[in-house]
Amino acid sequence: MASPRTSPTDPDGPTGRLCTWIESLILADIPEDMQTRAKHLILDGLACGLIGAHLPWSETAANAVLDMEGEGECAVWGWEKVNIPPLPAALLNSTFLQGFELDDWHDVAPLHSNAILLPALFSAIKHQRQRQHQHQHQGTSSAVPITGNALIVATIAGYETGPRIGRALNGAHMLSMGWHSGAVFGPPTAAASVCKLLSLPAATMEDALGIACTQAGGLMSAQFESEVKRMQHGFAARNGLFAALLAEGGYVGIKRVLEREYGGYLSCFSLGSGKSPPYQADEVSKGLGETWQMQGIRVKQHACMAGIHCVIECVQALQDEHPHRMKHPKRIAKVQVHVGEANFHHGGWQARRPLTVTGAQMSTTYCAATQLVDGQVLPEQFSASNLERDDVWAVQGKIECKRDEAYDGTYKARVTVEFDDGEKLVKELDGPKTVTKGVENKDIVEKWRAMTKGVIDDERRARIEDVVLNLDKVDDVTELADLLEKTTVSPIA
Repeated sequence: MASPRTSPTDPDGPTGRLCTWIESLILADIPEDMQTRAKHLILDGLACGLIGAHLPWSETAANAVLDMEGEGECAVWGWEKVNIPPLPAALLNSTFLQGFELDDWHDVAPLHSNAILLPALFSAIKHQRQRQHQHQHQGTSSAVPITGNALIVATIAGYETGPRIGRALNGAHMLSMGWHSGAVFGPPTAAASVCKLLSLPAATMEDALGIACTQAGGLMSAQFESEVKRMQHGFAARNGLFAALLAEGGYVGIKRVLEREYGGYLSCFSLGSGKSPPYQADEVSKGLGETWQMQGIRVKQHACMAGIHCVIECVQALQDEHPHRMKHPKRIAKVQVHVGEANFHHGGWQARRPLTVTGAQMSTTYCAATQLVDGQVLPEQFSASNLERDDVWAVQGKIECKRDEAYDGTYKARVTVEFDDGEKLVKELDGPKTVTKGVENKDIVEKWRAMTKGVIDDERRARIEDVVLNLDKVDDVTELADLLEKTTVSPIA
């Protein structure tokens, strides 16, 4: 019998190069500042997952899924003593992490990396531990824990995979086409990351990517009245995990899936893009190990879609520069907002009452009105009672969002506020602070502490923070997985 393949079918193709690089990646290959950043990004992702666990729409999803699923080995974050199989656990935990639009995004290839990676990885950690215990009980092998360093490397492998695949599909243009970009880029991202965690060879990883890519998809119309927008990265996390575990079991996936001309991932998802060329396969492997795409992962400071952040900060700047004029929203006669193509298609639609929380967080006009009235766009602005405030809706009705072609491909925005006496105030910014200046690691720690205060107890919060920020010293990451299990409290209860 021939030995199983360990290398991809075409090591020099985009799929093969990516899989080979991920298989060979070790901690020493990764710059120390990228390792440190990864730990802080993980902390931010866990904060979002914990605060999202008992939001009303999260509980609806959890109760429906738990009604379908039996007991298993993986925790549902924030739901004490609730353990289900790995696939639905990844689905729900990702849904929680995406629950309040406070999680990360990539500034060139829009996806929410932590919502795809962390739920899949933590399900894989618990699933692996259970299998090892079964083998240990049978006397066939001993348990080998997954270390913190292994989790760091696997997470960074995912942080690099998602944006590269997204860039190959022209990044944010996927949003303009109506695709939920992260749900499209996400399944192969999760699959690659889980394969790395499980130390699978590049040939198996190629199969996993092939299985994952054929499960990719997500419609951006989910952003309006539905709750399923919160879950679509969960589909990606679940499907990527499923692909990795199937491939590990010997199931054969689509070979060279990224670059296949007929029925391939890039060729199919670029159909109708209007771009020339329709996709750029070389982006998948360009600069692997030299250019770190995870540097484009941005940390949110406002509880809404990332493309709206610059608009909010334009309004903030006007409020800071003209406090006496801007403190009277009733005096506003008209507001014009200008953004680029992707942000216009994604958030430039006119909100109508009644509005769901998801719709409110995706609407440029509604979020701008909230900033004008409240001076902030945080979770409390989206409680059920706040969504029905007449003062916010009165201002929202005066706001119009338009596309400025000069802003296409950027996060630039311009806000013009006209008052009832004819005076106009204008502010233009090149992008939100998280893009133009970046959010420092210390700011992520402050965000973690502020977001989880009252959601989990102080002792648990301090312990999770210590474990994550010292992940390189952790011998067994199931300790961290266990810390996520205890009950949490809804931040808008």
